[in-house]
Amino acid sequence: MAEPANLRTSVTVERYLGCLLGLAVGDAVGTTLEFRTPGTFSPISDMEGGGPFGLKPGQWTDDTSMALCLAQSLITKKDFDPLDQMGRYLNWRNWGYLSSTGHCFDIGNTVAQALHRFEETRDPFSGSTDPRSAGNGSLMRLAPVPMRYATDPALAIHLAGESSRTTHGARTAVDACRYMGALIVGALLGGEKDQLLSDSYSPVPGYWQEYPLHPEVEEVRTGSFKRREPPEIKGTGYVVHSLEAALWAFNRGASFREAVLMSANLGDDADTTAAVCGQLAGALYGPESADNKRGIPSAWLEKLAHRELITGFAREIYTLACGAGSS
Repeated sequence: MAEPANLRTSVTVERYLGCLLGLAVGDAVGTTLEFRTPGTFSPISDMEGGGPFGLKPGQWTDDTSMALCLAQSLITKKDFDPLDQMGRYLNWRNWGYLSSTGHCFDIGNTVAQALHRFEETRDPFSGSTDPRSAGNGSLMRLAPVPMRYATDPALAIHLAGESSRTTHGARTAVDACRYMGALIVGALLGGEKDQLLSDSYSPVPGYWQEYPLHPEVEEVRTGSFKRREPPEIKGTGYVVHSLEAALWAFNRGASFREAVLMSANLGDDADTTAAVCGQLAGALYGPESADNKRGIPSAWLEKLAHRELITGFAREIYTLACGAGSS
């Protein structure tokens, strides 16, 4: 499908940098409180490192590793290739490919099971469709797909869902990725926060009526994150909770810093909640600059592990999205 010229000219490299860097920064901030029970810790106010894996400030976890595998696949293949994506996830699991520490030190059960199934069957869509397997492992890595296809929003939403199916085939996981993909596309195309979080928003008019979301994801889309507060808002590993918590923080925070810290301070699966929030907040606010005080803090970017690699990936995806287009 050809990409309309007006959409190609509306995206900016700053939003692309913000989206991928925001995911990694959120992950690095949140890892400090990963697996911590709400109410058992003092809230953090900076990028501190530590956490269950003893990471240095700026190092990130499996969320960013898998996002970078996905980004590298899209860049190398110049299109959506699930077989190639799964091969890269295996390289990360086995050899620490695109890890912040050089090895795979954390992997979710649903991802691990899907990769094992892929090794046996070579079916790239190996994600379990069992509703009990609807973790947030596909949502956390999502950003490269809507970045690559932002100028073709309908395709971006569809492929956001397909990117989940490689490891997470449950409908709630697929639809959470479709909805978040639509929001990221909207932010990359210059949408304002109130517009994006309106229950009538879609980058493709009528899309949710034609392709409905799972009722639990639809409840989030229509504003559950605006009506609820912690402890009803939970940053757990369940994909619907993760999506709702990330959007709660995104909605409440007046800057990237505020949103990501609010995400992380929910505890539980803090790195992923912050990574999910960070990719959307980063696409909206971009990196901090003299004219943009609400963007990703420069002090956090300076600490970020492999910042130049992540920046390079974002620029290459931007070039693909604005160049030849999708096949």
